[in-house]
Amino acid sequence: PGHLRGLSRPYPADMASGWWMHELWERSPVLLASWVFWVLLSVMLHELAHGWVALWQGDDTPRASGHMNFSPLTHMGGTSLIFFVLVGFAWGQMPVSPWRFRMGRMGDVLVSAAGPAMNVLLALVALTGLGIWVRHGPAGSTVHDNLQLFLLTGGWLNLFLAVFNMLPVPPLDGGTVLAGLVPPLRPLLEGPGMRQFGWIGVFALGMLGFFAPIQSLCRSLSLGWASLVAGWVG
Repeated sequence: PGHLRGLSRPYPADMASGWWMHELWERSPVLLASWVFWVLLSVMLHELAHGWVALWQGDDTPRASGHMNFSPLTHMGGTSLIFFVLVGFAWGQMPVSPWRFRMGRMGDVLVSAAGPAMNVLLALVALTGLGIWVRHGPAGSTVHDNLQLFLLTGGWLNLFLAVFNMLPVPPLDGGTVLAGLVPPLRPLLEGPGMRQFGWIGVFALGMLGFFAPIQSLCRSLSLGWASLVAGWVG
């Protein structure tokens, strides 16, 4: 049996009350469409990144299990899609077999880090595009404003997902990376029930508002990078 690698979970603070789709629609239909697009794309590419690196490491489990495709349904599954419709967040899974990695523990680290790295890449693409668009797009037009919102949403969301997934807690990617890089912590991070305890901890942090400042920081960093790009291409 393979292991499940990866998680992509947007956790928008502004969706804490009411049905999130209605709230985003009231704010902007473009924002709702942007959120749906970027969540589905980010989950899919995050998981495919795990799979691509696993294949490079000599593990054919992602391909053999039928997960190396561009269908969000394959990577998210029914439960995740239902959660997405209900509350606006989602997660993904990529089956891998770590014992097949040719680099052993380091292979596991690379496979785990590939998902967040993909989120960083997506953020850079979106925010670089935003900077170029802000500088050279038709300022003041509806198209200009809508595309700006679309790119900013994709940028800060993926930046947040990268940070979130690298939290050093199982079952997040950061927990696997930490276990691979710090051997004395492996018994703790890979012990019985740690995945369940990790989920409880992540949920508790979310309820306590731990992620709200991280989201704000990601938005600020996103705007800062886009501004730098706009200055470079001006």
